[in-house]
Amino acid sequence: MKIKNILLSLSLSGCLLTSQAQTSPQSQLPDRIMLTWSADPSTTQTVSWRSFNPSDKIIGQIVEEQSNPELETAALTVTGTQDLLKRETGASDVYRQVTFTDLKPGTIYAYRVGDGENWSSWNQFRTADQKGDFSFIYLGDAQNDLRSRWSRSIRKAFQQEPNARFIVHAGDLINRTNTDSEWGEWYEGAGFIHQMIPAVPTPGNHEYRRDSLRNLVLDPHWKVQFPMPKNGPEGFQDAVYYLDYQDLRVISLNSQLIMLDSLAAITQRDWLEKTLASSKKTWNIVVMHHPVYSTAKNRENTILMEQFKPIFDKYGVDLVLQGHDHTYARGAVGSQRPVYLLSVAGPKMYDSDSERWMEKYTSNTQLYQVIRITNDKIHFSSYKLTGELFDSFELPKK
Repeated sequence: MKIKNILLSLSLSGCLLTSQAQTSPQSQLPDRIMLTWSADPSTTQTVSWRSFNPSDKIIGQIVEEQSNPELETAALTVTGTQDLLKRETGASDVYRQVTFTDLKPGTIYAYRVGDGENWSSWNQFRTADQKGDFSFIYLGDAQNDLRSRWSRSIRKAFQQEPNARFIVHAGDLINRTNTDSEWGEWYEGAGFIHQMIPAVPTPGNHEYRRDSLRNLVLDPHWKVQFPMPKNGPEGFQDAVYYLDYQDLRVISLNSQLIMLDSLAAITQRDWLEKTLASSKKTWNIVVMHHPVYSTAKNRENTILMEQFKPIFDKYGVDLVLQGHDHTYARGAVGSQRPVYLLSVAGPKMYDSDSERWMEKYTSNTQLYQVIRITNDKIHFSSYKLTGELFDSFELPKK
């Protein structure tokens, strides 16, 4: 009888715990959790999330992964900050950020975020190594039908390359700037992926609008969701930055401002030259939304050809990762490097002029790309959503 009473007690206790978990208001739990970097990827990790909880406590907990379920016992608690986001409807949301520092390179950590009572699940990430091979994923425009159609691209990419160290998004992540429902679909489409693999995004034209004074305004979601390194030129640091990951430097340019603001173009051009001149990395990759060479005759981007291509050539940029034209194209344009690439991950498609600069091209095809960095080569592969290899090449060290 005593054993039965103990079992009954445990059973009731379990029921109570389950009931409490099920009735906990979803709005109290952190959502839209996003990994990015605002500092060194080998020793830091930044996490952002949305919160509907009015609590003043903004905290993250982190512990080195030991495969032990008692994570809280050894977890370090870190205090974060928050920003208020005004949505297009006039409503406001709270976005919070925390940066974990003094981490060990090449180490898997478990983390969670919340307010001390309402927590996210425990997730994992891995810090960058000091050296060694690694891979990352590159996705072109998402833009439309994010939940229903683009989701296939990012999920298949993750299925193929689950140990990718980060995911590059080449602009136009959504279709209508500051449309919160579209960002909601973007997060739903990606699922838990960016809770484990950091995003490295650059904005496109669809993340911009003009205000009443005709000034270009970046979607306010961008800054609170994607806190990136503040090493770009002053006034442009929300989207112009570089990220050093092991022996690779990734440089994000804001091509929407380059195309429509002459001062912004000059500022970014001068900054780019300094950033490439100072790079000690073996590999240098540029990410921007608008392509230097378009796949359509009526979409030439002359300012990129005349002011930015000479800098890419001068410093031997290895890859230029782009979007905007909603097709796939690859070409080196008369030299081995840079290799110019553009791709599309979402369902919106354009036609391609096949007689133009492209060595490899296609249209009406959703794709994802896996880029592997080794000691002496870049290995590039583009895949259809069936997992079938569509295009590949290797680029040797300079």
